[in-house]
Amino acid sequence: MKTMKILLAVFLGASCVGGICAQEKPSAKAVKAVRFGRLWDAKGKLWTNAIVIVEGDRIRAVTTDAAAIPAGAETIDLSKYTGLPGLIDVHTHMTIYTEETPGEPPIEPMLKQLTNNPPAVEVFLARKGALRTLEAGVTTVRDLGADQYMDIAMRDLINRGEMVGPRMFVVGYGLNITNTPYKPGINPPAGGIADGVPEVLRAVRQQIAAGADLIKMYASTGTDDDVTGFQTYNYEEIKAAVDAAHKFGKKIAIHSYGPDGARDAVRAGTDSLEHATDMDDATIQEMAKRGTFYVPTIDHNRYYLDNWQKIGYANGFQEKTKAFIERNLETARKAHKAGVKFAMGSDAIYTMFGQNTRELGWFVKAGMTPEQALRTATTNAAELLGKERELGAVAPGYFADLVAVEGDPLADINVAINNVRWVMKAGAVVVDKTKAQVR
Repeated sequence: MKTMKILLAVFLGASCVGGICAQEKPSAKAVKAVRFGRLWDAKGKLWTNAIVIVEGDRIRAVTTDAAAIPAGAETIDLSKYTGLPGLIDVHTHMTIYTEETPGEPPIEPMLKQLTNNPPAVEVFLARKGALRTLEAGVTTVRDLGADQYMDIAMRDLINRGEMVGPRMFVVGYGLNITNTPYKPGINPPAGGIADGVPEVLRAVRQQIAAGADLIKMYASTGTDDDVTGFQTYNYEEIKAAVDAAHKFGKKIAIHSYGPDGARDAVRAGTDSLEHATDMDDATIQEMAKRGTFYVPTIDHNRYYLDNWQKIGYANGFQEKTKAFIERNLETARKAHKAGVKFAMGSDAIYTMFGQNTRELGWFVKAGMTPEQALRTATTNAAELLGKERELGAVAPGYFADLVAVEGDPLADINVAINNVRWVMKAGAVVVDKTKAQVR
């Protein structure tokens, strides 16, 4: 019943039902004044009794002077809460969503749900994961791989206001080596499959032609319950993908569970490195030197361990995965100590949406302060997206993406993970669990 109420709110334009609010594009002249008891602006300042003045989808001003509130502005009182910029998750798979009823076993394992759903159904269902992502305070995602360009469709639906969800930057198909057996008859290559430099160049161009915002390449094995990290693309192929993406003004994210693909990806000039466990000191130092972003995605393997039966994984992978998590964390600890730049990526999939920010807790375990961890999901992530002048901070001219949390996230990162109470995306309130006073 709660889900039905939420969906009615979304489709019929009701304000807020069950904490979820229909997102209506604010008019260009709509002005709001949002009051926070404290505000971390990600620009180096912690404000007390801050007022964020929002005009349309952008921030006009940040002040403590109530007299600066324009006449007739809608005032939202969140003075009981701490304000943060809208958070950014740089590694999701938004269209790979599956259903789950709390307290009940799934009708069929999550993997079967996905294979049984046609693309239109999967995009339609994915709006539920999008809502949960917003509830976690995540207003922007970098989505790193989907089938049949469902991610492009979802991005465009959100941008048109036809679906409520985080702002999406998408890759289309990730590039991968041939990985399916030959069968008699016609065998057209699957999207993103590329072997050798010429095919890599073609596949990169194909994603860009389809409307991708960036490129993704799988440079090693390893995914789901498989934690192997054997290199799949050689240096020349990786370099070709990096150069082609950059030639078209696109950034590239490269997946490597193991150290070899990671080494060649960094050497080739990737913009971000995903997962990357057991990296040697030379690779880590090269990342720090080049400014390569590290997206370790530690928490997603925890999710697989917690949910393997529901997903449909075979028993027996647990010990290898637990060991991989520890090595992943240790690699992150070494990289942080060496000065490598991090960005928060959850690798959210299936029913993990809404748990996106649990990765921040692992970053604190790796040696970051809560503020440093928050930067991985704000200023650092915005820089990785190339949107550092529009996203990831609360400042004039930035998108009005704001989050209210209950408590002090600079003292305890769990506040940012568990205590999100209110979310604004581009000037529109999309989550409200505060019963905030509005006048």
